[in-house]
Formats: sequence, C-alpha cells, structure tokens
Amino acid sequence: MDAQETTPLYLQIAAQLAELVRNGTLARGEKMPSVRELARQRGVAQSTVVQAYHWLEDARLITARPRSGFFVAARPLNLPEPTIPRPLRRPREVSVDWLGQRIMGRAQPVDMVSFSSGTPGPDMLNPDRVRRAVVRAVQRNRQLLCTYPTSAGHAEARRALARYAVALGCSLDPENILITGGCMDSIALCLRAATQPGDVVALESPTHFSFLEVLQGLHLKALEIPTHPRHGISLDALQLALDTQPVKALMVVPTLSNPLGSCMPQPERRRLAQMASRHGMAVIEDAIYNDLAESDEMRRTVKSYDTTGHVMLCDSFSKTLAPGLRLGWVEAGRWTEQLRSIKDMQAGGQSAVLELALADLINQSGHAAAMRQLRAAAAARLDEVRAIIGAHFPPGTRVSDPPGGMLLWVELPRALDSVQLHEACLARNILVAPGTVFSASGRFRNCLRIGVGSDWTPAHLEALRTVGDMACRVLEGAGRKVA
Repeated sequence: MDAQETTPLYLQIAAQLAELVRNGTLARGEKMPSVRELARQRGVAQSTVVQAYHWLEDARLITARPRSGFFVAARPLNLPEPTIPRPLRRPREVSVDWLGQRIMGRAQPVDMVSFSSGTPGPDMLNPDRVRRAVVRAVQRNRQLLCTYPTSAGHAEARRALARYAVALGCSLDPENILITGGCMDSIALCLRAATQPGDVVALESPTHFSFLEVLQGLHLKALEIPTHPRHGISLDALQLALDTQPVKALMVVPTLSNPLGSCMPQPERRRLAQMASRHGMAVIEDAIYNDLAESDEMRRTVKSYDTTGHVMLCDSFSKTLAPGLRLGWVEAGRWTEQLRSIKDMQAGGQSAVLELALADLINQSGHAAAMRQLRAAAAARLDEVRAIIGAHFPPGTRVSDPPGGMLLWVELPRALDSVQLHEACLARNILVAPGTVFSASGRFRNCLRIGVGSDWTPAHLEALRTVGDMACRVLEGAGRKVA
C-alpha cells in the first residue's frame, strides 16, 4: 500500500477490492480472504482490513456471515423501478378503511404467512442482549420500580439519545429531548402541537399507513406529494403545494421511506429545511429506519440542517433493537414546550427502567456491529425476494431496490387489481398488502408492499412464488374480462 497517499489505507484497500468484485475477478458468493490473511498480504493492521470490509459491506459488495467470514454479495437484479405518481391538486379528508386495519399490525392467525411486517423478528434481532440490558437496569436502579417516571424521560437516557443523535448529524440538548411511547406516539404529539383539526398536512405518496391513521384520528386533511422510488419526495411538487394550499406541516421519512424505501439526497434535505423555515411549515421527520441505511451519509437527517427549529425529529429503536420496549423520542424544535405540556396531560412518562436499558444498549461498543449484521441480513433477504419477484411475477412488474430497510414496493401491470390479488392470497393463508392502503385517495391499486420482517421461514419464499403465480392468474382473468 502507498503510505504517502492522502487517501486512508482502508479506503485504498476497499477501492481495490471493489474493483475486483465489479469486474468479476472475485465471483459472487466467493469467500473473501480472512482479515488476518489480508492484513498479512497487504502489510497493514487487522483493524485497517476490518474498516475496509465494513466499507464494502455498506456498499453492498460483500456480506458477513456469522462465524463464517465475509463473502462477495450476489449481483443486484436489474428490474425496472416503480413509476412516479402524478400530483394531486387538493387535500382530502382521511378515511382509513377496514382493509388497511385488517392488514397492518392487527392480530393474524398463527398459520398465516404474512408479508405485512417491516419490523425484524427475533431471528434477526438479539432478544438475549435486550434481556441482559433490562436485568442490568433493574439491578442497578431497583428504587425506580417504586417511583413514578418523569414525563420527559430519565435524564441519563436522554443524554444517551443526544450522544446517539450525533450519528444522525445532530447536536441536541438532552433537555429538549422527550422520551415517548414509540415513534408514532412522537409523531402524533408533533401533529397535536403544530396543527389544529381541519389543517392540511402534506405527506409522501405512497405513504406509511399509520400516518393516515393518525391524520384521521386528529381530523387533519392529507395532501399527497409525488415521491420518487430512489430520491424521495418531490420538493418541486411540495413547493407548488405550499404556493397554492395552506400546508401547516409535512410528514416525511427521508431515509428509507415507507413503503418505497427511497432516500432523499443530502442537498434536498438541506433545501427542505430551508423551505420549512421560509414558509413557517413544521417538518415532522421520521428517522426510524436510519440505522438500516447502508451508508453514514444516508443517516444524516433533515434536522441536522435546521437552524430555525422548524424540523421535529422523531425516532425509535423498534426496527433495530426491540419493538417490545415501546420507546421512542422526539426533539421538537420550536414546539418543544407545547409537546411537553401535551405529554404531561395525556400520559406522563414511560418506564424509567426500560429507558435505562435502552441507554445501555445504544451506548454499548458492540451496537454498531449489531447494526451492520442486521443490515446485512436484511439486504440478503431483500435480494432473495427481488429474485423471486423477477422470476415468478407477471412480465412488466416493477420493483423498488432500496439501499437498506425491510420493505419492497411492487408495481404490477396496470390491469391487475391488487385488492383482488390480496383476497385471493388470503384464501391461501397468505397476507400481502395492496397499494390502496398506502394512499388517502385509494391510489396504487396495481401495487403491493412486501415486508420481509417478522419471523421469516422457507415457507415465506414458497408463499411468495405462489403470490407471483396467482398474480399471473388474476392478470389473465382481467384480460379475459376486457376481451
């Protein structure tokens, strides 16, 4: 290696290995040299090789297999991406129907093969690690079991969250962080602080089903903004909406949006923060998927560019550590005191013991490694699912290719009714989510969201092949009706 180069040694090694992967010298599925072996070959420290391998992991060029080493990743399948929806000119009342409620998060039969979840199951998480953290928190703070928690959250936990937020590009005062009952709890608090019933709230299209639920519950109107499957919400369309509609707030998932998996480029995030300040609009930023993104750049938030307090940052660790903790947090900028008052009135605090267990988990030196392992497992699962979609779904099917996360957005040929496909699959004990539940206007009737979370088994892969075969039959039936 050239020690005189200004480029760090690990990046020199990573760049050379990346070229070998891309030109096929290192074949897909081939085992990479061990860390010790490569360090000896290159005359560098083993820690330098580890850094290089982590960079290649983030670039999706190699994957780590527990107790087996590093392997060249499978080549990405070249499938066309979903199309961008046209803009809608007017906001509308939100009415969440029974179909969405049946699919998203409601009780399901134990023998149901479900693709509705974007939350990792126990097979991808580490329940024992969480259990040990909870036990330590109880042992060290037994007196907390005999006292009511504070509404804002335990001070030590808020300091840990402020340290964690540095990885999101933010410098936050722990005093301004409020711990909540989850990310959606944070988002609902933000909406209650920044809007009144009847106000217009802009959001991505397609959007997260739970966003629609909370808008309906607070009697707010939804204005759908077109969203690109790779680059996220269209800020030009948002600007047009701001010029023509009384938009009070924007709900947005800049990193790995749900359901598209899009990631806003950093210049667009800066621009969004500036737009919020210029128009006095509250941006409610959901950062729940940031730790599942492949690169540090994707994890930097819109909040990191906020200089006027118009961006409200909401987050939790339900997608990365333990959904059962039911803990989230929010830094609400200029609305912090309003949120504090609302939270005091409605529920008080969460379990201080669980808050301290969470602080322990995110402070651990092994947390970054655990996130890399989770990202690698999720990426492998997404690649496997995309391959099945390419082989078994109807010709003309489009599918997202997100740089992380646990969701795929599938756009089927326009003649196919995904609600009809959902019902046909349900009769076979397979649950898929039709695109209509991700829109306030019932759009995306030829789309599906495929989640690769929950307990994943070989039965899921076979069931997905069945979904593809049934989609072909539904499409054939639609063609006969037209004829």
